Amino acid sequence: MGAARPTVSRRREVSHTSARSLLMTVLGEFALGRGRPVWTSTLVEVLGMFGIEEKSARQALARTAAEGWLVSERVGRRVRWSLTPPGRRLLTEGAERIYNFGRDRGAWDGRWLMLLVSVPETKRDLRHSLRTRLTWAGFGSPTPGAWISADTSRQDEADAIVRDLGLDREAMSFVASYGKIGDEDAMVARAWDLSALEERYEDFIDEFGKLTPATGAEVLHAQTRLVHEWRRFPFLDPRLPIRLLPPNWSGMQAAELFHSKHVEWRPGAQLHWERLTGEQEAA
Repeated sequence: MGAARPTVSRRREVSHTSARSLLMTVLGEFALGRGRPVWTSTLVEVLGMFGIEEKSARQALARTAAEGWLVSERVGRRVRWSLTPPGRRLLTEGAERIYNFGRDRGAWDGRWLMLLVSVPETKRDLRHSLRTRLTWAGFGSPTPGAWISADTSRQDEADAIVRDLGLDREAMSFVASYGKIGDEDAMVARAWDLSALEERYEDFIDEFGKLTPATGAEVLHAQTRLVHEWRRFPFLDPRLPIRLLPPNWSGMQAAELFHSKHVEWRPGAQLHWERLTGEQEAA
């Protein structure tokens, strides 16, 4: 219906295993602020722009509903979907994280938050859970059993993680400045793989820097991809103070690109979404 779908390279097609993740991006970008149900056919069409087959799209909807984020309503022979209150809260929190990420980092007082917590080698699942959750919270580990963050306000989050994993009795935390022994930059290099992160940022810049969507469908496609790719960085980037980052840090350029493109493409993407939903309402 309407304009032809944008051409999607095989390299950039979203795999079926990512259909649910992409669905959440679409819902957060286009459905969250409207508060209106969305027909299955609209969501299937939008996901189809990314190479997701109808069967996989419907499975993603079913899984998301089973997790409590969506609820369905049958109208005659058709089905439409609405966000549940928990789903709205989840996407609202996600939107705040995505759209605020990369803004001014502010001044740093030079203080570090250090968390000491060790898990025996025999408890591999627990070790993996601890590492995953602390990494997502922006912590790095310069040496086994020690985790650091340049954001001391994350202490409550770290406390919640170790308590949830039953490690609070073994854990200890400190807030302090770096001392005279050793090298602070070397500690940072051991705690985080900034080179790999910078490559991700450079890939983002290469992908979206010269992208110029023309039609409404292309703009919606570009905007969705932009947000979907950017939403990963809050979980990858520890948001270190500028003075701890390599010179000419590409993360700053990537953030400027994201925010400028999001503002530029938003009107056209939202307009095309309204067109799609309007056509489905009239069907």
